[in-house]
This record gives sequence, C-alpha cells and structure tokens, in this order.
Amino acid sequence: MFIQTESTPNPATLKFLPGKVVMATGTADFRGAEGAADSPLAQRLFAIPGVSAVFFGYDFITVTKDGPEWAHLKPAILGTIMEHFMTGAPVLQSAVANDEESDEEFFDAGDETIVQTIKELLETRVRPAVAQDGGDITFRGFRNGKVFLNMKGACAGCPSSTATLKHGVQNLLRHFVPEVQEVEAV
Repeated sequence: MFIQTESTPNPATLKFLPGKVVMATGTADFRGAEGAADSPLAQRLFAIPGVSAVFFGYDFITVTKDGPEWAHLKPAILGTIMEHFMTGAPVLQSAVANDEESDEEFFDAGDETIVQTIKELLETRVRPAVAQDGGDITFRGFRNGKVFLNMKGACAGCPSSTATLKHGVQNLLRHFVPEVQEVEAV
C-alpha cells in the first residue's frame, strides 16, 4: 500500500491519501481523542503523541499536530494508516458520519430559495476546492444577509481560513446571491 501525503494551507495539518475510499458518504471530524470512540482509526491516530485532530474525507485523511515536527510524526501516522487499512477494519464503527452537527440549520422560512442557492453554490463550487486542501465547509445558517458556515478538517484553525471565507466564499456568494452581505465561520 502506498500512501501519498500533501501539504495543506494550514502548516499544522497534513493530508494523507491512502488510495482508497475513506468515507463513502459524509465526513468525520475529531477534535480530540475523547470524541473518537466510534472510530478505531482515529483512536489509533490520537495514540500518537502530538496528534490533536483527525478528519476523514471521501478519499483522504487530514491530521493536525500540536507540537512535534512532521519529520517525527509522519512515519508513525503513515504506519498507523497503512496498518489500519491492511486489517480491513472499518474507519467508523457505525455507518453514520458525524458531519451532521447537533445544531440545526437556521434560516427564516421566507429565505428558503436563497438558502437553496447558497447550498448549491457551496456544494458545487466551494466544497470541492476546500476538499483539495484537506478540509470541508458546511452550511449552518442564514440570517439578516449573513451566511454562517462551519469549517472542518484542515480548514478549522487554518491561518488562511479567514481569507478564504472573506475573499473567496463571501465574494462568490455575493456575486450569485445579492441578498448575501457577509460570511462568518461558526
């Protein structure tokens, strides 16, 4: 098994491409070992000292570190990912991804058409680009001209995520949806 690695705009996060489907549907974002009980792979990655977050996308895994250099962490992470996939164990114990936040989406009933357009733009133009950088972005809500989005994976805590939101996503949404005035991460 050959696992490729790619850097991300977030220097604390590295993207690992195992050459296999990691999550057939949805994503899974773990911000600490205590939340990883449903994922044998995430548990094993958190057992590596210095791993602070794990994110599973369709065909990639991003790992965020909180201290050690990548030169020290990368071999252990590669070995853990390779060993996991060689055993055939599932990435998640349950079939349900954790990308559905407990917080419900919020928007006024009169804004349903606007929200559908925003979601379509996010799905077709923004999410594929963000996934290339090892992350994900999801719609949370729309109120008074402000779009609220959730940043995950390499995007969460990335120094350039504010620029991505304000200059990339905000400009795109404002261009296609005049009702959008601002975009904010939640």
